[in-house]
Amino acid sequence: MRFTTYERIEDSGRLVVVKKDGSRVPFDRENVLRGIRSACGKRPVPESKKEDVCNAVEREIRREYEREVPSVAIGRLVANQLRTLDDIAYIRYASEYYDFGSLQELATEVSDMQSRPKDDPGQDTLFTQ
Repeated sequence: MRFTTYERIEDSGRLVVVKKDGSRVPFDRENVLRGIRSACGKRPVPESKKEDVCNAVEREIRREYEREVPSVAIGRLVANQLRTLDDIAYIRYASEYYDFGSLQELATEVSDMQSRPKDDPGQDTLFTQ
């Protein structure tokens, strides 16, 4: 007989996401994972890496916030994780999350990515709100 264990973050309380419009909904890691999967699309990103990103985001959220987390904080965390995982997935996610209003804004973001060293995950903006 063979057993496999999975490490999961235990839900130690009700974490609520505060949306941009002020509404509140329970945190659902599946929503975060769905956004990551959507950004990765058909990119060559293994499912295990997508799960790793989701786990890292959830860990950080639970470490930083006790009861309520702004949705923009979740978005920033996902964007920073995707930036280090896959450039195209990051741009896909960022185009939705940052709601680029023009092609110039998108081009500026791509230019910024190209000028930043690959191993710099943007830690300077990770915790700003």
